[in-house]
Amino acid sequence: MSRTVVVTVKPGSRKGPLVETADDGSLTIFVREPANEGKATEAAARLLAEHLGVARSAVTLTAGATSRVKRFRVD
Repeated sequence: MSRTVVVTVKPGSRKGPLVETADDGSLTIFVREPANEGKATEAAARLLAEHLGVARSAVTLTAGATSRVKRFRVD
């Protein structure tokens, strides 16, 4: 069973790596990697997998490759 997780990514953050959950349940992922060549997206996927307790291979980007708001499918 897979589910879709929508996250906001903050690349180049000194605060990261960190996952914050807001009161409404939305996730914000802070990563140190810059927003170029997919580095921040890959770091966000790794951190999301760790946060959810699943393997990195279970997390797939489905939308938002060049946006700060991204959709990941988690298997």
